[in-house]
Amino acid sequence: MDETKTAIVAGGCFWCTEAVFLGVKGVQKVESGYIGGQVSNPTYKQVCGGATGHAEAIRITYDPVALSYRDLLGIFFATHDPTQLNRQGHDQGTQYRSAVFYQNEQEKQEAQAVIGEITAQGVFGAPIMTTLESATTFYEAESYHQNYYAQNKLQPYCVAVITPKVSKFRKQFTERLVGV
Repeated sequence: MDETKTAIVAGGCFWCTEAVFLGVKGVQKVESGYIGGQVSNPTYKQVCGGATGHAEAIRITYDPVALSYRDLLGIFFATHDPTQLNRQGHDQGTQYRSAVFYQNEQEKQEAQAVIGEITAQGVFGAPIMTTLESATTFYEAESYHQNYYAQNKLQPYCVAVITPKVSKFRKQFTERLVGV
């Protein structure tokens, strides 16, 4: 493969979002991190406090021949609740907002188109609250957050929140999974 691209999205807890995208055909790497805030090199504790303005996000490195940006966004929107303002489930605050951090005008237009289509189809039955934000510096989260779900599947949050989300995703998107 000659070219890879990156996409940055935030859909609540980055452990959940990362777990969904690992194992998707065309995805080569998923990094959990922070973006969209005012503090350089924020820590998890700072971001969780909600005062830095950062979102917990993931940066996905992918092969655009195997997985288009539009299809990547389709997976993103199908695997979290984009109608929630600054929250996902029990996780509340701007750090858990639903956001697409576009890196160029084409990505912004694609995201607007996808949101327009989901809205027109009435997929969620409520307004989409996902923000479209110009990508700023992405700060990789601490090493213990990387591949968190795979390393902590028996942790209570993983069992209660992530496992059901990943199971639902795997049933809904079987054709998108590596090795299936």
